[in-house]
Amino acid sequence: MIKVRDTRSLTASELFDLRKRAVIALRAGRTQLDVAAALGVSRQAVARWSRAAAVGETGLQPRTKGRPLGGKLAAKHASRIIRSIVEHLPDDLGLPFHLWTREAIALLIRRMRKVQLSVWTVGRLLRQWGLTPQKPIRRAYERDPKSVVRWLAEDYPAIRALAHREHAMILWEDEMGLRSDAAVGRTYGIRGKTPVVPVAGRRFKCNMVAGISNRGKLFFMIFTSLFSAVIFVAFLRRLLRQTRRKVVLIADAHPVHRAKKTRAWLQRNKHRIKLFFLPPYSPELNPSEYLNQDVKSNTVRRSRPRDEHELMASVRGYLRAKQHKPQKVKAYFQAEPVRYASS
Repeated sequence: MIKVRDTRSLTASELFDLRKRAVIALRAGRTQLDVAAALGVSRQAVARWSRAAAVGETGLQPRTKGRPLGGKLAAKHASRIIRSIVEHLPDDLGLPFHLWTREAIALLIRRMRKVQLSVWTVGRLLRQWGLTPQKPIRRAYERDPKSVVRWLAEDYPAIRALAHREHAMILWEDEMGLRSDAAVGRTYGIRGKTPVVPVAGRRFKCNMVAGISNRGKLFFMIFTSLFSAVIFVAFLRRLLRQTRRKVVLIADAHPVHRAKKTRAWLQRNKHRIKLFFLPPYSPELNPSEYLNQDVKSNTVRRSRPRDEHELMASVRGYLRAKQHKPQKVKAYFQAEPVRYASS
């Protein structure tokens, strides 16, 4: 009985050479059985190679191993499809999707190239093109790109120069609310049996206003009432008590920041603090947004406060720990949209 070896471990060139040797032996008059015994392969394999050799040596070339890397899509058309994905959203192109998914891209390819691809093939193409699924940045329709360009090129450099001349500290301010019924994230459990997480049935919340500097300084205040001019002024008073330096405060154009009471207090304290506004609808320019995300992810979503006091204690404790880790605060300024504010 012929002992057949496994040729799957051979490289493509080794397998091609083996097949050529078999065909040469057959053409020299050897039988399929003799060739199979000499090479240690099955007679059926020798027969297949003989038939494949009828079209020439190309018929003996082994197929590429592994999963296919793409579908029936010419490479010259890929750049146009990639450009459509990167520069537009699906609904801009008349597709019934809001974000790019494999299904949306498969439909795009079908409309542009009349090629039907499965979602798995589309996934392999996306990896081949260097496109990965990412959480998008939300951006308001009302955002004025010209204002953003002017802020980056003119307004902020002027503010930074002013702070340097007056030896002032630049602080980026923002406020946010935290709720007890925020999403709890994910946890492991038995397949088909959703885990149960006990939480407080009564809803409660607290609010936070904070300011950070690219030198690692963090100032904050926790409160439960609505954010108002009274609360904002109280935060500003606390801020001036906690630092001897003059403060240049940068914030969004929230109505509280522009309220009559706020403006009057700032006018009385203009020798200690100045307030500047970010371009409208441009939260991505504010490094404090990254502090907000950090606090939400590491307080409410990682704990189960039973009441308002536990929620406030959790947030306050986390922020106090951050105050002692200036490198962590500086890291907020390394995100690409706010790196301009890191110096």
